[in-house]
Amino acid sequence: MKIRGEFLKLIEVLPTMKFLISALTILLAALFLAVFTARRGSTTAPPATFEPGDGVRSPVIVELFTSEGCSSCPPADAVLAQLQKTQPVAGAEVITLSEHVDYWNYIGWSDPFSSALYSARQETYAQAFRSERIYTPQMVVDGQTEFIGSSLDKAREAIAKAARSPKADVRIIIPQAKDEKDKQAVRLSASVKNVPLVTKGDVAEVIMVITEDRLSSDVSRGENSGRRLAHTSVVREMRALGGIDPATKSFESETTAVIDNGWKRDDLRVIILAQERAHRRVLGAAVLNLSATPQSHNR
Repeated sequence: MKIRGEFLKLIEVLPTMKFLISALTILLAALFLAVFTARRGSTTAPPATFEPGDGVRSPVIVELFTSEGCSSCPPADAVLAQLQKTQPVAGAEVITLSEHVDYWNYIGWSDPFSSALYSARQETYAQAFRSERIYTPQMVVDGQTEFIGSSLDKAREAIAKAARSPKADVRIIIPQAKDEKDKQAVRLSASVKNVPLVTKGDVAEVIMVITEDRLSSDVSRGENSGRRLAHTSVVREMRALGGIDPATKSFESETTAVIDNGWKRDDLRVIILAQERAHRRVLGAAVLNLSATPQSHNR
């Protein structure tokens, strides 16, 4: 009789057990589907990448104050070249400037690419950073962050941060030349629009820069004696074109880029950048290969 009673109880709970088993099966199936979908999505839909020229990257100016007379500078020169070549930061168009200072020339090797102009520019950054320290190799990103130029990790971090800042619309145009006799003078027009709000009490100016790639020197004296040093984005010329109109937050100008006989035209680029004069914040920039072919570039 006892066995019969237990059997009857089992019969009574059997429907409930069937229901629980069915519910558990459905739950496990749902969890499996969710995990499968997530994994499938992660493998078939990778994060969006930003390729050069796709129009979605934000320009970031990376300046390196360097010298052929400084033994610590070649690794930083290599970092700058890597940044230009690989464009390693998603969402950023890295525009590199190699500015050779002249205060190392006294130790025995006179850097052929150096200029007092770039030493003076570095001093303005020291004032903006409220620092008495002027050194090489120093990297400055968008005029707001500085660090030892051989640090690729710090460069990537600073570039990513700068790329998230609002930027002006900068355009460079090389119009159709009417007379091709003078190959050493290139007419170009520059426009800057939709400039972000300038820091109170400051003004913004527009600067034209010409750089040259694939340069090198065989150094025979100084700290780098016996070495062949390679350079990219060496600043050949830098000059102010004028100020941003504070009322319209814009700027337009035509100018002429004069190419020196010793410069290789195929390796030249022109950069137009807008920058605060005192706080040194870069407000926008664009870069264009400086060739004879009429062309334009927007950023």
